[in-house]
Amino acid sequence: MAIVKGTDQNFKQEISDGLVLVDFWAAWCGPCKMVAPVLEELNEDMGDQLKIVKLDVDENQETAGNFGIMSIPTLLLFKDGQQVDKVVGFRPKDALADMVSSHA
Repeated sequence: MAIVKGTDQNFKQEISDGLVLVDFWAAWCGPCKMVAPVLEELNEDMGDQLKIVKLDVDENQETAGNFGIMSIPTLLLFKDGQQVDKVVGFRPKDALADMVSSHA
């Protein structure tokens, strides 16, 4: 499954079913650029059990504000629409895979 572009308009729909990892990011954020290829690899490895959504905080301030996003990158893990985990800052692929697997 391809990584999905999240927006204020589609956010609730995108997180409503299954395991969904949302990357709150911005184009000017250095650590966000480091996370991007890790998410691509994670998508290749776990794409059948995990949806990944990238949400640009500059373009979608309402959703970022609703979740109190103060630092980016922030990764929120949802299961059937409910937030079950949170990571702030860069993490290697193994750490993210472990987090996802613990909620599968």
